[in-house]
Amino acid sequence: MTLPEKLMNLTKTAALASLLACATSALAQDGTIYPLDAPAEPNAIALGTGGVANQPAKESWFRQWGEPMVRNVTTATLTPFLPDPAKANGTAVIVAPGGGFRWLSINNEGWKIAKALNDRGIAAFVLKYRLQPTPDTLEGLKQSMNQMFAPPAPAPAGAPAVEAPRPPSPDLSNQLQDAEAAYAMIVSRAREWNVDPKRIGMVGFSAGAGLTMHCTLHSKTMKFAFIAPIYGGMGRVDVPKDAPPLFVAIAANDFLFRGEFGLIRSWFLAGRPVEFHLYQDGGHGFGMGYPGHPTYWWFEPFTHWLDVNGFLKARAGE
Repeated sequence: MTLPEKLMNLTKTAALASLLACATSALAQDGTIYPLDAPAEPNAIALGTGGVANQPAKESWFRQWGEPMVRNVTTATLTPFLPDPAKANGTAVIVAPGGGFRWLSINNEGWKIAKALNDRGIAAFVLKYRLQPTPDTLEGLKQSMNQMFAPPAPAPAGAPAVEAPRPPSPDLSNQLQDAEAAYAMIVSRAREWNVDPKRIGMVGFSAGAGLTMHCTLHSKTMKFAFIAPIYGGMGRVDVPKDAPPLFVAIAANDFLFRGEFGLIRSWFLAGRPVEFHLYQDGGHGFGMGYPGHPTYWWFEPFTHWLDVNGFLKARAGE
């Protein structure tokens, strides 16, 4: 075979490999659920908060939209992501991924967020909290997802328009215990992890945003320096008199928004610090953001807000 022929074959092989990679990526990004082996989590620390009642299925993983997801979590863990000591500023964040309390988008709304926070000198701790049971098979999971996100049935012709009833709030006692155990662990190991116990915040996404708010409103043991529920519920709440500064980001076309500003108004009327970013579009579950959407830039305003509030400055005496 001549050199030009060899080069031609190499070019064809590279082109085929590229096409296969693109096809695989497209399959991974189409919303189909694929099985996934459990990844290694060498730094995950069990929180010892117990299991989940009536949970027959074991923890398992799947991939959707190109992202790893975990479900049927019965053992809560905390995974530390620590910044370069030369950058560390003492601020820490508990990161709570979302997934309707049935699964966790643990990379898109957990590990990626933690690594981005590390770049700003912040110690991040991804909370893998206990979840509600889902069917053992992927087909059963898919059916339960379809039921969960199914739109309400249309009203009969001529019937008056009424707001669809909202599902009851889930029992978050397990998740609250997990978050409190995570907070207590961070405080107890603050010196080891170079964390200022007075500068611990919480960032949550979707269901994780709901957990962040639940912890803020109901915990007797956690006192956050700041909170950031990202694309969570926007309804009115009763704000504690010592509520932490609040940062909220959500897209106008997110199904959780519904034109509500109750959460923002509640914080404002309580006289507590609040910053709110309503993006033109971006949908739900954007994590760190996707190119081509305004939400792609939400993390920059968030870290600027942290900076303005003094959480990116080095601890006093360092």
